[in-house]
Amino acid sequence: MAVFSRLMWRRAASARNFCTKSTTADRHLVSSPLSSALPVDNNTGKGRNVQWVFLGCPGVGKGTYAARLSKLLGVPHIATGDLVRHELSSSGPLSSQLAEIVNQGQLISDEIIIDLLSKRLQEAHTKGETGFILDGFPRTVRQAEILEGVTDIDLVINLKLREEALIAKCLGRRICSECNGNYNVACIDIKGEDGTPRMYMPPLLPPPQCESKLITRSDDNEEVVKERLRVYSELSRPVEDFYRLRGKLLEFDLPGGIPESWTKLLHALNLDDHEDKRTAAA
Repeated sequence: MAVFSRLMWRRAASARNFCTKSTTADRHLVSSPLSSALPVDNNTGKGRNVQWVFLGCPGVGKGTYAARLSKLLGVPHIATGDLVRHELSSSGPLSSQLAEIVNQGQLISDEIIIDLLSKRLQEAHTKGETGFILDGFPRTVRQAEILEGVTDIDLVINLKLREEALIAKCLGRRICSECNGNYNVACIDIKGEDGTPRMYMPPLLPPPQCESKLITRSDDNEEVVKERLRVYSELSRPVEDFYRLRGKLLEFDLPGGIPESWTKLLHALNLDDHEDKRTAAA
């Protein structure tokens, strides 16, 4: 913990200001909506020193939306999943240990995650980066307590999606073995029942040059996916309560694919009027 504390940069000196909003149109998307009221600087394209966290089940799309907001706000997107995959592809001492944990669908220990994150934050500090959007951390209350002890999180965005759609998304994920591009071959079309709207999520297909190079992650099989969801429910849902009690949790139900969900997420974050939103969504 001491190492992690030393590597974390200091929080911004300015106070964090939030506003709570609720409209009839948004109630099916956001529960207890807590939105950032501080705008992006349109002259520089950079945002304030935001310190945000993305929560959500495996496969919900945390990385996709965190990366888009990172581009929009001009702050680094730090995904612990990417840190783990980078370590897995290396010949480092953790590689074989991580491979066994991931292939069994188990959560990686706090010590390993904190070590990987600490290294990434040290790199950010060296590069002069400010602020961050964390994706995949914290996953446990203990991790949340460690993070709270060393920095001040502004906002926690909890993405939610129906379980059947989550499983289909995970099984449809593909990666280009050459360019490392992320795609999804699943076409999700769920009929609405009991007042719930129909959900349609089109596939995210690769360009022609990547079609023959697609591979499936070793942990993206139905048994492992269901185990990941079970573990998440058991260990990570309390993290939602941790931030809810602190008034920092925004719960956002994804209504469909990226085009539909992105604009509504921006609205929930009070960023829907930003002139760069179309570029960030491209």
